[in-house]
Amino acid sequence: MARVPVVRKLVQAALCVVVGLCGYRAEAQDARAQPMDSLRPGRAWFVAGGTAAFATGSLIALDKAWYSGHDRGKLHFFNDGDEWLQMDKAGHAYGAYQLGRGGHAAFQWAGFRPELSAWLGGSVGLIYLTGVELLDGRSSAYGFSWWDMAANTAGTALFIGQQRGWGEQRFLLKWSAHPTDFAPQRPEVLGSTLPERLLKDYNGTTVWLSANPNAFGWKNLPPWLNIAAGMGAEGMLTARGNLGEYRQYYLAPDIAFSRIPTESKFLRTAFFLLDALKMPAPTLEFRSKGQVVGHWVLF
Repeated sequence: MARVPVVRKLVQAALCVVVGLCGYRAEAQDARAQPMDSLRPGRAWFVAGGTAAFATGSLIALDKAWYSGHDRGKLHFFNDGDEWLQMDKAGHAYGAYQLGRGGHAAFQWAGFRPELSAWLGGSVGLIYLTGVELLDGRSSAYGFSWWDMAANTAGTALFIGQQRGWGEQRFLLKWSAHPTDFAPQRPEVLGSTLPERLLKDYNGTTVWLSANPNAFGWKNLPPWLNIAAGMGAEGMLTARGNLGEYRQYYLAPDIAFSRIPTESKFLRTAFFLLDALKMPAPTLEFRSKGQVVGHWVLF
């Protein structure tokens, strides 16, 4: 699904926020410490019904708003593994991970058992994005992409694997973006307004794997301090075959906001949402062309 329009990315982000806001209190707890008989039926119905209704409604809206202008037919496949230097695939993994993180928090808030919260809540992103992929597969303009599904599965596995293995997220998958000079050269694809450019221009997108050293035994470091490795790309006006395109790899400090102790419900909510984003920080950039560039601040 390399050519994801801005409206579809916004729907995915909205779903992540909805399920995340439902579960902000549970995310601050260790899943292994949750009582086994803490199910709250009212919350459980609200979370299950609300998530299902929002996902179903958004898929129906997408089907009418985006796919109605194209012919539809049998399910067919599309090989887009070499597009956008795989930055769109990194975005898929990120989306599945964040939706799983929000789904898990919401299921915990409702009192579901830790293993069910991890498996079912953590699979919200994979289930939802599979529905989007099936819509792609029946549209003449797109196609079902196994590369997308692999990325969706990887993001889901990253969340569930950590939650079941450690009872916490020691690695966070994060996102950052900044405007570039490429979008004005092709605004119909890379975006014309600032929000569109931040979402559609892969030249300015970075997906980060942010690790918490304290959780791995480095107790002399603050529990909120992370080290993040990022992946980006630049020089892309089209999905493939751009002269001068190159990959970017980053190394930077980061903040795990959800590891900052607080009794404030508002701050726990804000910290949960902020953990989806890489914080601006001094950064080292390693380019596939052999260059090393330092940035005082990069987002």
